[in-house]
Amino acid sequence: MRASKEQQDHVRRNIGRRIGVLREGQSISQSQFATMVGMDRSYLNEVEQGQRNVSLSYLVRIARGLGVTLSELFEGVDDLPDRIPSSEQGQT
Repeated sequence: MRASKEQQDHVRRNIGRRIGVLREGQSISQSQFATMVGMDRSYLNEVEQGQRNVSLSYLVRIARGLGVTLSELFEGVDDLPDRIPSSEQGQT
């Protein structure tokens, strides 16, 4: 069964959020992390924002750079909400 565009978008946004959360949890800037894993910083930013699909080879690099397995990288991705609540974005 093929995933709908909505489901694909949901996973893309949430894997991007997961990458950003894990990276920020290690106090690594986007620029530093992009250099570590051999990605352009703007591409990494678009991945974290859920604007770009990311290849499996980059997902492997990202997981290794974060010190997690691929399964840990995807942990909870289906359960994450699509949007960050405004309270988490620093907005009121």
